[in-house]
Amino acid sequence: MAKPLTDQEKKKQISVRGLAGVENVADLKTNFNRHLHFTLVKDRNVATKRDYYFALANTVRDHLVGRWIRTQQHYYEKDPKRVYYLSLEFYMGRTLQNTMVNLALENACDEATYQVRQRIMGGAHRIPQSLKHTITQNIPLGLDMEELQDIEEDAGLGNGGLGRLAACFLDSMASLGLAAYGYGIRYEFGIFNQKIVNGWQVEEADDWLRYGNPWEKARPEYMRPVHFYGRVDHTADGVQWVDTQVVLALPYDTPVPGYRNNIVNTMRLWSAKAPCDFNLKDFNVGGYIQAVLDRNLAENISRVLYPNDNFFEGKELRLKQEYFVVAATLQDIIRRFKASKFGSTEYVRMDLSTLPDKVAIQLNDTHPALAIPELMRILVDIEKLIWEKAWDIVVRTCAYTNHTVLPEALERWPVDLFQNLLPRHLEIIYEINKRHLERISKLYPGDQDRLRRMSLIEEGDVKKINMAHLCIVGSHAVNGVARIHSEIIKNTVFKDFYDVDPQKFQNKTNGITPRRWLVMCNPGLAEVIAEVIGEDYMRDLDQLKKLLEFVDDDTLIRDVAKVKQENKMKFAAHLEEHYKVKINPSSMFDVHVKRIHEYKRQLLNCLHIITLYNRGSSPTSHGIRGTSPGYHTAKMIIKLITSIGDIVNNDPVVGDRLKVIFLENYRVTLAEKVIPAADLSEQISTAGTEASGTGNMKFMLNGALTIGTMDGANVEMAEEAGEENLFIFGMRVHDVEALDKKGYDAVSYYNGIPELKQAIDQISGGFFSPTQPDLFKDLVNMLMHHDRFKVFADYEDYMKCQEKVSALYKNPKEWTKMVIHNIAGCGKFSSDRTISEYAREIWGMEPSLEKIAAPDDPR
Repeated sequence: MAKPLTDQEKKKQISVRGLAGVENVADLKTNFNRHLHFTLVKDRNVATKRDYYFALANTVRDHLVGRWIRTQQHYYEKDPKRVYYLSLEFYMGRTLQNTMVNLALENACDEATYQVRQRIMGGAHRIPQSLKHTITQNIPLGLDMEELQDIEEDAGLGNGGLGRLAACFLDSMASLGLAAYGYGIRYEFGIFNQKIVNGWQVEEADDWLRYGNPWEKARPEYMRPVHFYGRVDHTADGVQWVDTQVVLALPYDTPVPGYRNNIVNTMRLWSAKAPCDFNLKDFNVGGYIQAVLDRNLAENISRVLYPNDNFFEGKELRLKQEYFVVAATLQDIIRRFKASKFGSTEYVRMDLSTLPDKVAIQLNDTHPALAIPELMRILVDIEKLIWEKAWDIVVRTCAYTNHTVLPEALERWPVDLFQNLLPRHLEIIYEINKRHLERISKLYPGDQDRLRRMSLIEEGDVKKINMAHLCIVGSHAVNGVARIHSEIIKNTVFKDFYDVDPQKFQNKTNGITPRRWLVMCNPGLAEVIAEVIGEDYMRDLDQLKKLLEFVDDDTLIRDVAKVKQENKMKFAAHLEEHYKVKINPSSMFDVHVKRIHEYKRQLLNCLHIITLYNRGSSPTSHGIRGTSPGYHTAKMIIKLITSIGDIVNNDPVVGDRLKVIFLENYRVTLAEKVIPAADLSEQISTAGTEASGTGNMKFMLNGALTIGTMDGANVEMAEEAGEENLFIFGMRVHDVEALDKKGYDAVSYYNGIPELKQAIDQISGGFFSPTQPDLFKDLVNMLMHHDRFKVFADYEDYMKCQEKVSALYKNPKEWTKMVIHNIAGCGKFSSDRTISEYAREIWGMEPSLEKIAAPDDPR
């Protein structure tokens, strides 16, 4: 075991929960009492737990605001290069606990809430005597911190990995001292709330703002107009976009604190507002009421998040959203660029040729691709730059991250829609394409097929704009999100573009923030690790490698196993309370956390469960999750999972040896409960289809072992932890390609593997749907005749690999040693490493771990 730290060494450390490092604990308690006093005195009725939550949130926010202001002053004085991360999704989850962790306030807040009643009874609030009895009778002796945290609504402004990655990146950019801004949309309704009714998914609106949001600040002084429709006039004075409809973009700012460095960056989300330009005289002719009602059409732009980020479905409202966030953001970027100058806020920087030296714009997938033609419009039409100079500025400023190779997920917008909604941008895209194709034709004379493949405009029954092609042509850097994904991009999907501009293409393997995904959600494990290697690993996750020195240490093995068991017991209690299913905490928690999609192969997991059931025994408890509204196959997969659960969970012969639970309404907050409790992480996509994954990293960091294919970041996880410490099965990318050339024949696998045939026959014969025997015939037909993702081809190897898992699980010590190997191999998968690579290799910025002065320190 590691040598224990001395008291002096401990004092130098910054505690996981903030045992040291809080300068003004007394101030925090006083502030909390002040906010609570205001809440109680303004309402003579009984204070609710929500009142206590808002009092605590406002207290913590107060400790943020001074640092927030000081950070912005710091940036204006230093005039650094600034990075703008444009994303249609920011899946932030809850803010309170994350802020307490990053500001080292957890213990101080615990103490403050616990002492509420004593302080009130002691007269600290100077509450009028007439109120004191009512108040003291209704305040619990100690407010439970977890209960208060559970009151906060998740900011569910994302669908899954892409949005959560953006949130992790914001945390890392602040923690690394980068002058960074996240820009997106303040959706009034986030990702839908999922209910399972009789096994079927039902979607309900996520009204996350109904009680207000203490973490945001409206900034009406920075409201910006966004134009739609209209026509284009080409005049002697230049091009003018006229007769447009205007929607106002109102910004709401949310602070993003770095990890104990006093830096607080900003996430700015835009809300759509209709302009007040209807004329009151219209009231006399009956048009006034309608004019007011029509305002809703404009404000619908920021009303709801589009679900399902792996299936592109073109709709005018979605394109409006994409242009809305881009147009408002670029106005803000140009305003800030012109106003920023070292030592002065009055000087206006007019030379836009230096924009790439001071501004980096990162496009998170193709959703913000319109930043490219919009910046061209600003530079050419408004700033009057010549095309060549403007284009050079655009390319050097913008960079593009690709998140998928699935054809159905790539955005292609109809030209006719552009012509109506954004006529000037269509002209600009045509001009970009013309010049791009002229370059390609010079490089490859006479190669018409190459010109067709590389064009930004796809010909066909309906002409469409390929947004990925626009992003590649208009950016100086294009990156995939795992090494295997980046290679696939270069070798297949965008090979033509790689051949022309190989210097553009990079890899930036995804990462996760260890603050939220270890320190916050699994403090027990974080403390165990800190006792062994110290606490600096929270800023430098590579230090986890030090655990390898202690992989055989009995004390560490015992402590890691103990934390896992405590997390499992806690989660089992949660499942019993919310799902009315009792599971054995000693059984293996085998968890499949993914959005429902054929390529993620929840159906392969289903076949494994059915096979285990047919064999009659298992040491496993299964949890499977996913959401995907309006997507027929996905809904049928959900119904199949719940139907299997109905049969398995109620079979008296199986008993508690196998349970199947579909986790309803999966979100960030539920992930923070599930992931620390998981024993086995299912990462079983068909090789070559998952871009990276970040859930796989979260499970690995929290002590779950991975069963998976060599796909996405799994490849690099196996390298870091040792392939012998993961359960790898199935086809590799070259095997999938070979099978495609040969021709995948699912029926031959069905006829050749008896257990597979039995499972499929049970599904198709109504064993799991006795009242509707044909319920799953479409799923079976898809698996037998139209399965692009080759479930049957990997079934046999998957089953054998699961047998290895079960055998190792019966040896707890060896299992835990493998867990420690995995945790020790997690260093690469910190979003701090990912963002450092973006900063140095794409944005031309240098990360820093330097702290800036706190608000109460002299500057």
